[in-house]
Amino acid sequence: MDWTGSLTAAVETASGRKALVVGKPNTYMFDCIVERFGVDPSRTLMVGDRLETDILFGKNCGLATILTLTGVSRLEEAQAYMASDSAAAKDLVPNYYVDSIADLIPGLDE
Repeated sequence: MDWTGSLTAAVETASGRKALVVGKPNTYMFDCIVERFGVDPSRTLMVGDRLETDILFGKNCGLATILTLTGVSRLEEAQAYMASDSAAAKDLVPNYYVDSIADLIPGLDE
């Protein structure tokens, strides 16, 4: 169950203000990093284990994405999104996938 939405609504009601969501998949975090450190999105890779947060965050920020299959999301989910006619579903499809984040280590030397 997602308690975050309920908690956010309660805080909004109590404060009388609309919440600003800064976590994934919202781009706020990445926008701050780009501004502060001058990160080039075209040279940045988002690696994560959740399609709906990590991969969508990467896509929202214009980053290449890698799904690690040792976490929450499964390759079959990504394949189902790829087969979908929905444009929103396509945003949940990673550019690449690896069995484990350890598979990325050899590429760090290049």
